[in-house]
Amino acid sequence: GSSLLTGPEGLMAKERENLKRLKCLRRYRQRYGVEALLHRQLRERRVLATDGAAQQAHTTRSSQRCLAFVDDVRCSNPSLPLARHCLAHICQDTNQTLFKLCQGSEEVPCNKPVPVSLSEEPCCPLHLRLPPQMYVPEQGLAVPQELGAAPSELYLSAAELQPTESLPLEFSD
Repeated sequence: GSSLLTGPEGLMAKERENLKRLKCLRRYRQRYGVEALLHRQLRERRVLATDGAAQQAHTTRSSQRCLAFVDDVRCSNPSLPLARHCLAHICQDTNQTLFKLCQGSEEVPCNKPVPVSLSEEPCCPLHLRLPPQMYVPEQGLAVPQELGAAPSELYLSAAELQPTESLPLEFSD
């Protein structure tokens, strides 16, 4: 754009106006001073947030830890996303509706949190009741008569299997 000003033939009024517009458009939406500094800091924070948790912070904040207490000691596990408890203690939160405790069986009670799915009584994999088997295999397989009694002339005797001198060695086995 600056080379147009120094041309030997000069510029007409309309060309000068177009050149001013072009220069203004080059600077349009560029940040200067404090605004540029704040924008660069914002971009750096966004990159750190999207790169992963390893670069983001070294320790877990207290708001990301589970709020449950076990034997008067606070649980050190990280909490579930958008929750205040970890997976082991999520059922202590009375407002949540996504998890229920596994009922277990009469012999072995179980209190593991299980996500609520389409069933009314969710169970952990240990206490899951399988549906009845739909396919029942037949009790005995019947062997056809023609396969059961094979003719003996199909088999070679031990004398016939011995190598002979008429065959080369590679064919004797």
